[in-house]
Amino acid sequence: MLSTGSQLSLLAPTTRNLLTLAITAALPSTVLADGQSGTQATNQVQKDIVIIAETYRNTGTKSSLEPEETPQGISVIDQEKLNLRGVSSINEAMRYTPGVNTELRGGSVVRMDQFTIRGFQNAQNFYDGLPLLFNDWNLQPQIDAAAIEQIEIFKGPTSVLYGAMPPGGMVNIIAKQPNHDETGSISASIGSNNLRQTTIDKTGSIAGREDLSYTFTGLARQKDSQAVTAEEERYLIAGSVDWQLTDQTLLNFNLYTQKDPAAGIYNTVPAAGSVFSNPNGELPTTSFAGDANWNVYDRDVTLLGYKLSHAFNDNWTFLHNARVMDADALQKNTYHSGSFAADNRTLNRRAYLTDESSKGFTVDNQLSGRVQLGNIEHNVLAGIDFQRLKSNIKYEDAATATIDLFAPDHHQINPGMTLTNTVYSSDFDIERKQVGIYLQDQIRLGNWVVIAGGRYDDYKSTEKGRKYNAAVNNNIEQTNFSGRIGALYNFDNGLAPFISYSESFEPVGGSDRNGKVFKPATSHQWETGIKFAPLGSDTNFTLSAFRIMKENVLTRDPSGGALDQIQAGEVRSQGIEFEISSDLSDQLSVDFTATVLDMEFTKDNKGLQGKTPVWVPENKATLWTNYQLSNAMRLGTGIRYVGKTQLDAANTRKVPGYTLVDLAMNLDLGAYNSSLQGSSFNLSVNNLFDKRNVSCFDANNCWFGADRTIEATLKYEF
Repeated sequence: MLSTGSQLSLLAPTTRNLLTLAITAALPSTVLADGQSGTQATNQVQKDIVIIAETYRNTGTKSSLEPEETPQGISVIDQEKLNLRGVSSINEAMRYTPGVNTELRGGSVVRMDQFTIRGFQNAQNFYDGLPLLFNDWNLQPQIDAAAIEQIEIFKGPTSVLYGAMPPGGMVNIIAKQPNHDETGSISASIGSNNLRQTTIDKTGSIAGREDLSYTFTGLARQKDSQAVTAEEERYLIAGSVDWQLTDQTLLNFNLYTQKDPAAGIYNTVPAAGSVFSNPNGELPTTSFAGDANWNVYDRDVTLLGYKLSHAFNDNWTFLHNARVMDADALQKNTYHSGSFAADNRTLNRRAYLTDESSKGFTVDNQLSGRVQLGNIEHNVLAGIDFQRLKSNIKYEDAATATIDLFAPDHHQINPGMTLTNTVYSSDFDIERKQVGIYLQDQIRLGNWVVIAGGRYDDYKSTEKGRKYNAAVNNNIEQTNFSGRIGALYNFDNGLAPFISYSESFEPVGGSDRNGKVFKPATSHQWETGIKFAPLGSDTNFTLSAFRIMKENVLTRDPSGGALDQIQAGEVRSQGIEFEISSDLSDQLSVDFTATVLDMEFTKDNKGLQGKTPVWVPENKATLWTNYQLSNAMRLGTGIRYVGKTQLDAANTRKVPGYTLVDLAMNLDLGAYNSSLQGSSFNLSVNNLFDKRNVSCFDANNCWFGADRTIEATLKYEF
């Protein structure tokens, strides 16, 4: 996790050198082959640690340190919450997470996970600690909720453990893990938009052997999109096998393969008629500005990996985590160029096609150990990771028929049309490499937990080929050091105040008009707060205040031409987050979150100084309650409020906020009839009152939020 001790004198360059020396990396003894955790901290009473797998390590520290003891904001969404709420995507899963604004492109755009964390956009998810390599075009690997054990959101700069990343935070998706317990389930779902879905899960030993266990998930889903004429379709197989080679060595093989023959739409509608008034009336939330004959998104993604965990002794362990990716996506789509014509109903459009392929490799090597020096316990982590992405992008773009959005004809384009020799024609290759070396020391002294860490990254990127009908040969070669330090004090009553400092970086390509190559954009965060997780209690909360500064942002060169840029921009994000989970009684549990966020450009030469970026709500609050009516029935109710956002970068107008209500019900059918033992029924309703809501990038590009959706699932466990 990010971290800094107390108010150390602002980590300037000199302090960075001290921080480098202070690093010796942390990981409490990893889980040993016999399934028990390592020795507990000296003079510290700890809660039992819930072990997900021997190859699992906490997102914020790459250790087994509990989120309640980590001096930084972390939110965890477990499988129980995912199942009860009936979520199918990362965006849906994080609707009730503080500091996160999801579904930036509305309810019909499901092909990518797009959200902001503490105001900063992030499309780079991680899966079991390794990045899901994204080419920044249209080919983003997506992990379906059916294959997920839990989701961990690590708030603030994360480069100290993961390299180049946006400063708001990251999402790490934890896969379902093998288990020797023989369990299985099959479920069938139906619902709104003609939803039909079947899921199967199975875990257990292989051939009754104690050294081999597995997990398997399969899913098939078809449904209509919220937008008229569009459809969504997905098929996936995911699973992994644990092979206990020796008492000290575990080998895991894992696979995730997914095919999406259809994935809804990616089009927008203007603000006039969606957010604001239009002389022709109000656009329906099912509006589609595209064409049914030219709306294709066909994606195939395969992830194949392995993990090797070896315990040298009770104190030292090694984890090797590697994965290859093979992915491709074909897209046919349209976009409108500009706002409505003078009649306030007709849009000029262009048709485009992208054909993308990506091959990637990622590996992370972690050596961790525990060293006891007197009363001080050091949990040391040293690691080196590497990632490489090779991607080819072909793009064509041409003018096509206009559309009357208030009386649309969605069948104007010839599906066999070819797009060639256009002004935006592109065929180029991207190659990116990142090598990172990191160190961390997690120190325990009495009730104190201190984390200090640092990382050096070497990042390279090239673009070669033809881009927008012009030859392109862009190169980025940048290095960066990122650090963090933090401290937390555990009072005996469960209170744990903390303070931390952390850094991150993002590569920036190009140069200024004098040929000076740009530096990476860098960010740093101060965060302080208090966590509360008393022993023997089901209550825990986190209250934190943070301030993130991002420097070296590209902005216009006031002394140069219209396209000349300099690194004089700066963005500030500051706010307060609150998250509490509590069992108020044996029957009633409550989860409440609140976020207040203030974000703006603090330096800029393009007229953005003092402006707030789009997709950043002024405030957000959520409440979810679970009520156990009986041993057989549980009811869940959710309320989520998302505040106003800016319509565009210039902050000319605001998009209204909204409040949505969700419901969930779970019935254990076996409690009503013994012949139905193992059967359950789950009903989830999102946006119960069908509240209209919209998000916007600017006045010409807005998206409708998800309408009311109902999903009913019948599940049998065996």
